[in-house]
Amino acid sequence: MNMRQIILDTETTGLSANNGDRLIEFAGVEMIDRRLTGNNLHLYVNPERDIPEEAIAVHGITLDNLKAMNAPVFAEVAQQIADYLRGAELIIHNATFDVGFLNMEFSRLGMSEVESITSDITDTLKMARDRYPGQKNSLDALCTRLEVDRSKRVLHGALIDCELLGEVYLAMTRSQFSLVDELMDTANTSNNPAGGSQYQIKHSALPIVMPSSEELEEHEAYLQALDKIVGAPCVWRQWQQDTEDKSA
Repeated sequence: MNMRQIILDTETTGLSANNGDRLIEFAGVEMIDRRLTGNNLHLYVNPERDIPEEAIAVHGITLDNLKAMNAPVFAEVAQQIADYLRGAELIIHNATFDVGFLNMEFSRLGMSEVESITSDITDTLKMARDRYPGQKNSLDALCTRLEVDRSKRVLHGALIDCELLGEVYLAMTRSQFSLVDELMDTANTSNNPAGGSQYQIKHSALPIVMPSSEELEEHEAYLQALDKIVGAPCVWRQWQQDTEDKSA
């Protein structure tokens, strides 16, 4: 089964979904099996209210801009967004913020919450804090740390932030998938009657290092000390005897 993920970001009129702020931009970038598909969704939305100057300073979107492009109100695109997200795992930086705004907008229309229509939500901010404790973990900081080019990012924008976050997420999780990739690359068809495939990892033989006489003496002294503590042969000796009995 293919793994479908949506890298998601939004821009809004402010910071509080519960106190009248509204969503003004939505962007989703689709990945299937960790590969970008080009099936992206990018929408500007008329918030039906003013956009404060401090918000404009962050993302550069004005109400005049939105009116000039005839941006729809959220009710007109809500089902399109919900259908696009359905069944996918969402990858979001500071997921509480974006999910909070989407849930607020959906609830105004009596629609289901994001959590009920998606398979999972991965917060890359939490992931970064776990991996890099005590360090700055903004998207800009992560791009610098992971050598992701952000030269095109002048203002915050949902689509460019999704593209950057996608590269950051892949970089942070690459080690988790390296073994799977190696297995897939070395897959061979099985010769068993049932068919199917088998996976093999090619590696050189590991060297065997034998203990020196001094190390063997130290090991025996340690075992004797354990024998005295437990008042009987220690577990190691019991295991050694069982192994010798089975191989006899």
